[in-house]
Amino acid sequence: MFYTIVLLVFVFFILPGFRVVQQYEKGVVFRLGKIIGQREPGLTWIIPYIEWMRKIDLRTITLPIPPQKIITKDNVSVDVSAVAYFQIVDPTKSIVAIENVLRAIDQISQTTMRNIVGRFQLDEILSERDTINAEIRTVLDTHTEPWGVIVSVVEIKDIELPENMQRAMAKQAEAERERRAKIIAAEGEFMASQKLADAADIISQHPIALQLRNLQTMSEISIEKNSTIIFPAQFMSTVKEIKKFIADEQI
Repeated sequence: MFYTIVLLVFVFFILPGFRVVQQYEKGVVFRLGKIIGQREPGLTWIIPYIEWMRKIDLRTITLPIPPQKIITKDNVSVDVSAVAYFQIVDPTKSIVAIENVLRAIDQISQTTMRNIVGRFQLDEILSERDTINAEIRTVLDTHTEPWGVIVSVVEIKDIELPENMQRAMAKQAEAERERRAKIIAAEGEFMASQKLADAADIISQHPIALQLRNLQTMSEISIEKNSTIIFPAQFMSTVKEIKKFIADEQI
């Protein structure tokens, strides 16, 4: 009879009180509706029928934010999607302060993203994602802190533009590339004209240099050996001047 009572106590009173808390969890224990403490990972025991435990996952949770249709500051309609990473740091607050913390963060993330992105112009949204991400994360962290949750990262994943806006931006980019190409070509012409002007100044000071340049040009032409070169009469006098110039230089 004694063993029967012990067996019944073990089966109906002791055995149902055992709980296993995983390494990434914490157990919040309620006694008659009142929180009495938290249990660490491992095997633990609670008083059955009087106490019950709710396990809270403490790992970082990935929350995809579905595409939101947003009107930018310059009245352009865009679809923006993002992803948020958050972690529960206070299991007790996450249970007591709000009914469903995951659903609450999902809703507040969508609302916050629409409000913040709507304050920027389209060009700013495309070029200043880091600033927008940081601002969304700060606002979310302010809302979720009383719930025992911290938001670590918010990243905008995709920005979908209307087709007409995509075509307009493509035309703008093409026009910008053409403008840069024309500027570069003009700068090249300007630099070339400067060099030619410098060369003209040097040649004007040394007329013999022009004839030397003519000789070099004819040398380049005659490489293929299929050209007939006719020397003008005045060219022969130029050759004599070159010889005289070289002789004077040697003296």
